[in-house]
Amino acid sequence: MATTRTAHTVWEGELIKGSGEVTFDSSGIGVQPVTWASRAEDANGKTSPEELIAAAHSSCFSMALSHGLTGAGTPPTRLETKADVTFQPGEGITGIHLTVRGEVPGLDEAGFAAAAEDAKKNCPVSQALAGTTITLTVESA
Repeated sequence: MATTRTAHTVWEGELIKGSGEVTFDSSGIGVQPVTWASRAEDANGKTSPEELIAAAHSSCFSMALSHGLTGAGTPPTRLETKADVTFQPGEGITGIHLTVRGEVPGLDEAGFAAAAEDAKKNCPVSQALAGTTITLTVESA
């Protein structure tokens, strides 16, 4: 069964001086402010499209990796994934770097790295972002 999740943004004013609010409609987790400065300079307590992509990618990747490891008979105890999404004004999103650390009893480092590469390739968010360079670092727990 397909699912659809919804968020919406209300933006007021021009790009540089304007501001907006992103509302997470499906989950109801709240409203977050967004500005050009929070995107292209310092966050200053506001979010950005890139931070939202980072949240989506880190959680999707973690789910895909957990699923793959469990299917291979080595379910993880813990996975910690960080996604760094780089935005260059005038160019757009120039890359995404995933860093994962995992506790997977019974699996060696090479096996974990292979499972992480597979998850990077096959998680739905990675596939949706296929036009962007996605790199991966696997750290030992």
